[in-house]
Amino acid sequence: MTTLPNPGPGRVLRRDELHDSLSDPLLDTMNFLNEVTSRYPRAISFAPGRPFDGFFDLDQVFDSIRAYLDHLAAQGRSPAAIKDAMFQYGPAAGRIREIVADWLRRDEGIDVPAESIVVTVGCQEAMVLALRALIRGPEDALLVSSPCYVGITGAARLLDIATTAVPEREDGFHPDDLVAAVRAERARGRRPRACYVIPDHTNPSGLSMSLAARHELLRLAEEHDFLVLEDSPYRLVSPGRQLPTLKSLDTARRVVHLGSFSKTLFPGARVGFAVADQEVADGEGGTGLLADELSKIKSMVTVNTSPLSQAAVAGMLLAAGGTAADLNAETSAYYGEAMRHTLKRLDERLPAPRRAALGVRWNQPAGGFFLALTVPFRADNAALARCARDFGVIWTPMSYFYPEAGGEHGIRLSISYLTQEEIDEGVTRLARFVEAEAAAS
Repeated sequence: MTTLPNPGPGRVLRRDELHDSLSDPLLDTMNFLNEVTSRYPRAISFAPGRPFDGFFDLDQVFDSIRAYLDHLAAQGRSPAAIKDAMFQYGPAAGRIREIVADWLRRDEGIDVPAESIVVTVGCQEAMVLALRALIRGPEDALLVSSPCYVGITGAARLLDIATTAVPEREDGFHPDDLVAAVRAERARGRRPRACYVIPDHTNPSGLSMSLAARHELLRLAEEHDFLVLEDSPYRLVSPGRQLPTLKSLDTARRVVHLGSFSKTLFPGARVGFAVADQEVADGEGGTGLLADELSKIKSMVTVNTSPLSQAAVAGMLLAAGGTAADLNAETSAYYGEAMRHTLKRLDERLPAPRRAALGVRWNQPAGGFFLALTVPFRADNAALARCARDFGVIWTPMSYFYPEAGGEHGIRLSISYLTQEEIDEGVTRLARFVEAEAAAS
């Protein structure tokens, strides 16, 4: 918490006068990680889920904006219209929806009209818009996996939306757990309205849904009448052929697909999107799209997504022939090798007999940025601070990602932001920490 060096006279607000969510420890988790990182700048950090800096190119950003302007000119736009597209407020739904729609068809197998897309300020805004539109009140339930990405649970908390945890097993999604949660909510008199999932290389555990599980989730959504919020930012930065998105399998318009260009292009653009092609009836015989409703909300939140950022993203896609898959061939290979290298080093530093004796295990993700370790001691903030101070390595407690109790003995490692040399040294330090903590517990 920021402290003023010389606080002056004036009104002092009390925390209990502010929104209840601001007292929730969930909202302090990232601040704590940032504080630890700044306090121990020489520590090797497996905490941030950031793309690797080595792939960023300043010239590419400017070239991409120029490519987009050339595209507008080729479409017959006047110089005045092109200037307006760069400098003025734009439509709330975004200026590049046609380009995003073309990319979705090519790379993700999602064939939807451009009108069903809303361009957002990162995927985080897409989550907020979807939650605000779909969850009408306390009678509606939002189902999330446990563990779960803190962005969705944090957004729900800010919007006074209660979440219902669906346990994620070590081998991933199980339909029976979801059905049990749906029935429990109905028994409480609440309507299961939406279920949030990351089907590919999820944050925090790195697990992926099987093809059979994807089909079963869509069947359950139809049978039990709920929507699926699909968030899948790691598909195109993971090696190998990926399973189809839920949205590409969605024949009943049950899936609202939430996306981002932060991992595939660059996070500084802050450009995401929502695919919301569900029809909305107004009660007077008229119909529109859920995307129209999201645009209404956006117009009162961020007004529009930066035209400059949209231009940079659109230009990159245009320069790549409308596909980000080829654009990310090098990055996906890099992240795949980083994951394999991390797993190999863990196995070398903590061989199977030793980790069995210690009670340590980890999963083996095939892609994405994250893997999860289970350790015999409490992996809480105090342990993290000791690890950073005494061993020079930082990680994320898995307990951050559990909507309810859980994850007290879990560690999330992110492999995306480090070089192989940093991974080597970081895993060595981490193994020493695990040995020391296990001996002391």
